[in-house]
Amino acid sequence: MIKATGAMLSGHNCQFTVWAPFRKSVDVEFEAADLVTTRLEKDEFGYWSKEIANIKAGVRYRFILDGQQAYPDPASKAQPDGVHSWSAVVDEHDYVWGDSRWEGIALSDLIIYELHIGTFTPSGTFESAISGLDHLVELGVNAIEIMPIAQFPGNRNWGYDGVYPYAAQDSYGGHTGLKKLVDACHQKNIAVILDVVYNHLGPEGNYLAEYGPYFTGKHSTPWGKALNFDDAYSDHVRAFFLRNALTWLNDYHIDGLRLDAVHAIIDHGAYHFLKELRQCVDELQIKNRRRYFLIAESELNDVKILEPYEKGGYGIDAQWTDDFHHAIHTLATGEDDGYYLDYGKIEHLAKAFRQGFVYDGIYSPFRKKTVGNSPRIMASNRFVVCIQNHDQTGNRMLGERIAELVSFEMLKLMAGIMLISPYVPMLFMGEEYGERHPFLYFISHGDHDLIEAVRKGRSNEFRVFKWKGQVPDPQAEETYNRSKLKWDFHQDPGQKTLFTYYQYLISLRKQGMFSAFLKRNVDTEVHESQKLLIVRSKDASPGIGILLTVFNFSKEIQHIKMPAFLERWYKICASSDERWRGKGCPGKTILQKGEELALAPESMVLYKSENS
Repeated sequence: MIKATGAMLSGHNCQFTVWAPFRKSVDVEFEAADLVTTRLEKDEFGYWSKEIANIKAGVRYRFILDGQQAYPDPASKAQPDGVHSWSAVVDEHDYVWGDSRWEGIALSDLIIYELHIGTFTPSGTFESAISGLDHLVELGVNAIEIMPIAQFPGNRNWGYDGVYPYAAQDSYGGHTGLKKLVDACHQKNIAVILDVVYNHLGPEGNYLAEYGPYFTGKHSTPWGKALNFDDAYSDHVRAFFLRNALTWLNDYHIDGLRLDAVHAIIDHGAYHFLKELRQCVDELQIKNRRRYFLIAESELNDVKILEPYEKGGYGIDAQWTDDFHHAIHTLATGEDDGYYLDYGKIEHLAKAFRQGFVYDGIYSPFRKKTVGNSPRIMASNRFVVCIQNHDQTGNRMLGERIAELVSFEMLKLMAGIMLISPYVPMLFMGEEYGERHPFLYFISHGDHDLIEAVRKGRSNEFRVFKWKGQVPDPQAEETYNRSKLKWDFHQDPGQKTLFTYYQYLISLRKQGMFSAFLKRNVDTEVHESQKLLIVRSKDASPGIGILLTVFNFSKEIQHIKMPAFLERWYKICASSDERWRGKGCPGKTILQKGEELALAPESMVLYKSENS
C-alpha cells in the first residue's frame, strides 16, 4: 500500500502527513497568526500525521523537525514563494474538468511534440501555452511532451533541478494552470505526456535528507548519492515516488509519463522500481478505465525495459532511441566527435531504420565496451525517435538547432526520414518551421557557489567536442530569453514552406501511407561511397502496394534504377519538389520498371508501386 503524504484537504479539515522516521518530534507550523503550531503523531513506520480543523486552500505551512529547524513539505503541491519558503495547502478538487469525452490516443498513432513551458511562448506559462495549441492542431501533432515542471529554484530552468516532485512550478501557473492546459489539450484531441525525474533531485532547496533516508550511499549517480530504491527504509522512498506518478496521472489527467534517464534509477532488489511503477499504473488503468503510457529514456539499449513481466522485463511501453538520432545527425552534419564517434555511416542509419538500435550487442568505440542487445522482437511503436530534442540541442555548447547546422534541403531530408520511419516520431518545439533561436541551458539558482559550479561544469562538459566559442552564461536571463521561440515564421517563405512540408508528411502518416514500413519488414540497400540509402518494404500495404524510399545524403545528384519486379512506380513525395522550394531533380511522377531515377543532392523521394 502506498502511504499518502503531504497536506490533504477535506472540507475545512486538513490531514498533514510526513515521513521522518528518525525524528523525535515533528510539528506543523503556520504562517497565519491565528493558526496554532501543532504536534503530529508518529506511527510504527515513521509517518507523522494529524488532522487539523479550520484549514483552507492557500494556507502556508511548514514542518518543524525536533523543535529546531523548519522546512517545506517534501510532498508540497504548491511553493508560491520559492523552494526555501512556506508550502501552501492545495484543494485538489478546485477544478471542474471539461474533458469527459476524451478517450485517448493509441501509442502507435502518437505524433509527439516536445516543449518547454518557459520558452514555448513569450509569457512562458501553462495558460499561455494554450494559445499555441491551434498551431499544433494545424500541424497535425496529437501529443505534447512537457519538459519537467516540478518546482525548481527561481523561474528559469530546464526542469531537471526540481526539488518538489508534487508541486507544479509556480512561475508557470502552478497546479491550476497545469490542469487548464491539460484540459484544453484534451478538448483539442491532444494527449499530454509529462517528463518526470526519478533518478535525482536538484541541489538547491532539496531538503529530503533532513526528513529521512531518501538517498543512499550504496550507489552514486552523476548528481551525487542515488535515491534510495533498494537500501534500508527504501519501501517508503519508493512509495513517495510511486504515489507521485499516480498523482500526475490521476489528479491532473496526464496521459503518460516520460521517465528521465532510467539507467540512473539504481535498484538491485528483486522487484525493480520500474516494474513496480508499471504495475501500479496498470492498477490505475483498471480503476479509471484509461490507458496510461510510460516512456523511458535509457542509454543502455536494453530491451529488458520493454519486455513484459513474464519474461523478466519491466513492461515499459516505449523508450527513446538515441541511435536513430545519432545516425542521422552524423550523416547530415559530418560531426564525429564525442559520442558521435560511434556513428557516421549509411549502414548505421540502415540498421536504425530496420530495428531501432544500432548498438545491439556490438562494441562501441566511444564507450569502449559492448553495448545493448537485439530489439528485433519489439514492435516498432515501442521506440520513440527524433532528429532533435532538448538534450541534443541544449547540450550543445551554443545550443544550435539543426536548422543552423545544415542546409534547407537537408532539413527536409531529415524530417522525411523521421516521419516515414516505422517508429513513433517526436518533434522538438520550433523544429516544424526551422526555428533559428538556440535552445540553451539556463538556470536561476540563488546560491552563488552553486552557480559557479554549474558554469564550470558546463565548460568542462564540452571538452570532448570540437565546438568553438564562448559558453553562454546559464545563469543570465538573456540566455533564457534567447531560447524562446519566435512565432513570426509565417513571414519567412522558407520557414512557412518547411511548416507546410511537415504538415504534409504528418498527414500522410496519419492516413496510413507509410504503413508498409511499420512492421520493419524492409530491405535496405547501402551505397556508402555515394551516401545513399534505399529502403523497400517486403510486403505490400492494402491500397498502397510496395513502398520504396531513397535518401541521398551526398551533395551530388545520384542515379538509381527502379526495381524491375513491378511494372510501375508512382511518386508520393519528394523533398526536392518545387512546392517545397526544391532545387530540381524531384523525379518523375511515374517511373517504369528498370527506369533510372535521378535524385537531387541532400534529398529524399518516396514511391509506391502498383502492378499494371
